[in-house]
Amino acid sequence: MAQQIDHMKMNRQKFITPLLLPLLVLGLAACDKKESSQPASQVAAKVNSGEISVHQLNYVLARATRNSANSPENASRIRREVLDRLVDQELAVEQAINKKLDRSPEVLMALDNARREILARAYLEQITAATPKPTVEEAKTYYSEHPQLFAERRIYNIQEIVLPSSAGVADELREMLDSGKPMEDIAKWLKGKDIKFAAGSATRSAEQIPLEILPKIHPLKPGQGLLIQGPQSITLMRIAAAQTAPITEAAALPRIQQFLGNQRAAEAARGEIKALKAKANITYMGEFAVPDKNASGGENSVSSVASARDSSSPQADNPGLEKGAAGLLR
Repeated sequence: MAQQIDHMKMNRQKFITPLLLPLLVLGLAACDKKESSQPASQVAAKVNSGEISVHQLNYVLARATRNSANSPENASRIRREVLDRLVDQELAVEQAINKKLDRSPEVLMALDNARREILARAYLEQITAATPKPTVEEAKTYYSEHPQLFAERRIYNIQEIVLPSSAGVADELREMLDSGKPMEDIAKWLKGKDIKFAAGSATRSAEQIPLEILPKIHPLKPGQGLLIQGPQSITLMRIAAAQTAPITEAAALPRIQQFLGNQRAAEAARGEIKALKAKANITYMGEFAVPDKNASGGENSVSSVASARDSSSPQADNPGLEKGAAGLLR
């Protein structure tokens, strides 16, 4: 579950996507191009008529090294590299201002949007900071309730075929899968029917498989398979091989606590947005006067915008490998 914890950690800190943050930094750096009266000790570098402050350097450095431990030698090198990048940025800012790009409607809109993103995230971080931390007992309960992620954790080699639900061949595919027909033969059969599909194989650990699917995959033995039918796609999975790789309770507990804390924070943020939305006076105008039924749900408005998929793709609602819940045990 290694990548999921990092993923949830990221969600905690950007419940709304930190879009165009570099542009915001660029715009803020461009706000004052006059010589500053601050003491020289607070200036890390002077770039023509502009300055890069030590506070600015420390802020960017802290964000860049938040999750890493560095030796004093590495810290000094990284600090200089970050300063060099800020110098490069300052040079670009000067040129942007000289060309009056700071007055461009697109840039002004980007800066305003980034400002709104940061303010919204700051508010939600304040709300979630008050959520109670998960206890060790809660972590132990989670460990015992999810043996497929820990005590009985496995690493799977999975073969997968994805095709549109509109193909109307789910029953035939399930029969072939249950009879042990090789995936290569199933692929040939689909080609013979002129049905478009995507196929592949990958090695995935338990935490890289969606939590709603993992309990169905866990009891399967090599050679056995699973068919999952969604609104837009059919996914066939077959276990080609599997090996046990358990995680001890002692090793898992700190990660589980962090994971549960991030999960709890995300739920608190969603609840806060839902409550604010219920009390707000929201009027959709123009073409949005009759909003989509999902527009007022509030449940997903906190989450970062996921990478959109073409709905015509057979993987548009694919619950398979690429949507695995990763990160809990890293």
